[in-house]
Amino acid sequence: MSARVLVIGASGGIGAALAAAGRSRGDAVTTLSRSADGFDVTDEASVRTGLERLAGPFDAVIVATGALEIDGATPEKTIKAVTQKAMMNQFALNAVGPALVLRHAEKLLPRDKRAVFAVLSARVGSIGDNRLGGWISYRSAKAAVNQIVHTAAIELRRSHPQSICVALHPGTVETAFTKKYVGRHSAVPASEAADNLLTVIDGLTPADSGGFFDWGGKAVAW
Repeated sequence: MSARVLVIGASGGIGAALAAAGRSRGDAVTTLSRSADGFDVTDEASVRTGLERLAGPFDAVIVATGALEIDGATPEKTIKAVTQKAMMNQFALNAVGPALVLRHAEKLLPRDKRAVFAVLSARVGSIGDNRLGGWISYRSAKAAVNQIVHTAAIELRRSHPQSICVALHPGTVETAFTKKYVGRHSAVPASEAADNLLTVIDGLTPADSGGFFDWGGKAVAW
């Protein structure tokens, strides 16, 4: 039986690939994005009205919004390069945005069966795995969204006992988002990353709720 899936941020490289991968396997996929629908996760009114228009329940809600560069501000190489504006922009998009979606999307999840709410995070948001420094604003925003997901999972379990709320690291993906930063790191096409993520989502259980997992299903250190 096909699943009903909502992909938020579906105009981006990974979001578009997730929507395509879901449809290719027979899922009924609904998409939202800023470019196509005016759905702006940095604007609470936009989030609220955009989600109110949808009829649930969805078996999965995937938040694939995010950016490494905002308004031309590149990742900092050192703490000395941090600016208030760049850091606030990172938090607004990469942390506050998913939190707003979590706030207003609860009604779209079924209470009586398994449902997954997944937010795309990044391994660089791991505090325990940080050995290189740099990228202060982006790292901090992703660390914040990990905490948001973990906390929301605890609360969601009370009303939706079969729910699964997780942060997912998609790996390094070949998109415009990462093109300048791949360097010597291996990267995979967005279609492959999407397939990997859907495989992880399919294998999650309520016991995994509140966790942070990579594209292979392995837990990532906080």
